[in-house]
Amino acid sequence: MSENTSTSILLPANSKSVLPIPLLLAIGVIAISFSAIFVKWSQAPAAVIAMNRLLLTCLFLAPWLWKRRSEWKSLPLRACLQLVVSGAFLGLHFLLWMESLRYTSVASSTALLTLEPIFVMLGSFFVFRQRTAGGAVLGMIIATVGAALIGWGDFRYSGEALKGDILSLLGAAAVAVHMLLGKSLRRHVSAYTYSYAVFAAAAGVLLVYNVLIGYPLFDYEPKEWGIFLLMAAVPTLLGHYIFNLLLQYMRATSVSMTVLGEPLGAALLAALLLGEKITGLQALAGVILLAGVWLFIRSTERGKPS
Repeated sequence: MSENTSTSILLPANSKSVLPIPLLLAIGVIAISFSAIFVKWSQAPAAVIAMNRLLLTCLFLAPWLWKRRSEWKSLPLRACLQLVVSGAFLGLHFLLWMESLRYTSVASSTALLTLEPIFVMLGSFFVFRQRTAGGAVLGMIIATVGAALIGWGDFRYSGEALKGDILSLLGAAAVAVHMLLGKSLRRHVSAYTYSYAVFAAAAGVLLVYNVLIGYPLFDYEPKEWGIFLLMAAVPTLLGHYIFNLLLQYMRATSVSMTVLGEPLGAALLAALLLGEKITGLQALAGVILLAGVWLFIRSTERGKPS
């Protein structure tokens, strides 16, 4: 999965990175690792956190809307519908994953999210009939064992933690559907237009959900709004969007592998800032899971063009 050089909204086409790429990678991994910490700090409902995070992100990206007006006008109706559905599953992902943090540890929740590429593989096989290399299948088996061990460790610790693990797994499945729906779109739509459209659609879906549930939408203390702002600025823009920009300079495989650093970074931050403890079984399971996902990505992407 590659992006052409015209997808960046912050850098001109064919430009060189202002900062060293390893530094940008480090900033991106650290930024996304803070996401779970901010959710834990907030007292607002998970759906409200997700909605306001996305609304603020769209606000940050709004200055480039006018520049992209010709692209927006040229989008066919089918593409617009696909963007809305893709955004809906993105919103569902944020809802499920953030809700999982109310029940389970940061380490378990973020580690289970790394199963996303395996769900994408399964979806690609059943939907697009894409075959998978033997090494990728082995990686899937290893990662599944690691995920099962994480769930077993949490079940022995607390039944509520297992509930959080299930929500995180469902969140990983939801974002995999989001990625599958966007796979063809991102070949023809710029990263900015795609990102803005799905962020806005996800925020709209969550807005409707919050209204139906009866959650207050905007009546929150300044502290909560500070957390919403941090969620938009740090893990979304300094994290995920930096990875999108780096696709201009790196193979997609390399960018994907760096995201595997999130569980480690989030677990360390949770230990430092939240006082969460990591059991020996969870640590071992996390290593097994990450090793399986790494093997899966490497085997799947080996030999593919950037």
